[in-house]
Amino acid sequence: MKVWQCTICKYIHRGEEPPEKCPVCGVDKSKFIEIDESMIPERPVRKDAANQAGPVAGAAVKAPPEPPKKQPPPPPETGFEKIKALALKHHIHPVSVHTPNGILPVAVVLWILAWIFDSELLAKAAMINMIFVVLAFPVVIFTGILEWQKKYQGALTPVFKIKILAAALTTISCVISLLWYLFDPKVLSSPKALVFILVNLVMLAAAGVAGFIGGKLVFKD
Repeated sequence: MKVWQCTICKYIHRGEEPPEKCPVCGVDKSKFIEIDESMIPERPVRKDAANQAGPVAGAAVKAPPEPPKKQPPPPPETGFEKIKALALKHHIHPVSVHTPNGILPVAVVLWILAWIFDSELLAKAAMINMIFVVLAFPVVIFTGILEWQKKYQGALTPVFKIKILAAALTTISCVISLLWYLFDPKVLSSPKALVFILVNLVMLAAAGVAGFIGGKLVFKD
């Protein structure tokens, strides 16, 4: 049985032909390459006793191989390039995205409770949670774009389009919600309270969609 690997998300498929579409990232079969999972790295050649003793009489003596040519050293990385390399190496995006994904549900629950019980204290607690989410967004967005470009070659399949749209909707809804409350602290006791809650529910749903797709890309299932 042949083994195929998606060059975008590294999904492994076993079969005589690659799938028409990658079940993880959605690229077509042209992005699959055949690999051999039984391939074993070559072991280094050991010198035997005859070689150590010297060449056999009458045998042709091979000239020593030419030393490899020295390659010019790569250009030094700038500070920004080092930051990007470290972000990719240490998986900063999936780590940083846990902050908004963990805090957003708490904030939305606090908004709803503040609306139901007309509690200014709960509303302020929700606002503080939202501030932390907004502060985390620059890192999440920057590392997400970096990982998409480097790890997934900037693929624009429906899967990635939905994830980008969901992330954008989460960010916009979060900023709108926070600014709305800052400019109108009494919004939850006004006729616009239901619209305010709906904005937050849309934000939470979009964050869930983005997180679900991100998990699928990471775990390949």
